[in-house]
Amino acid sequence: MAFGKMNQFIDIVSQEPAKDTEGFATNTDTVIASIRAYVEQRHGSEGWANRAAFTTATALFRFRKIPDVTVDATHVILWNGDRYRITSAEDVRNRGMYTEALAELVSGSMR
Repeated sequence: MAFGKMNQFIDIVSQEPAKDTEGFATNTDTVIASIRAYVEQRHGSEGWANRAAFTTATALFRFRKIPDVTVDATHVILWNGDRYRITSAEDVRNRGMYTEALAELVSGSMR
């Protein structure tokens, strides 16, 4: 993956339940990392046709592996004011250099 293709900025967020002053449970966002990423929206390519049978993902995010951070399906990606729930995250070619995350757009975006 060329560094020039990683031209989008994303935030990887962990959602944690917390209680407010009145005792109601709410989710708070904690930003784990703000990084550059390659972003590909779902479209009619052969790669997305192969993924279509296995996932409901609407976007693919590829970024450099973050030391001491494991990105998984419990995290959320914030990009361009939208919130994406990670459906799967895996090491690209098992080299430990890049992480590829398939994510689904959450309908209640932050806009």
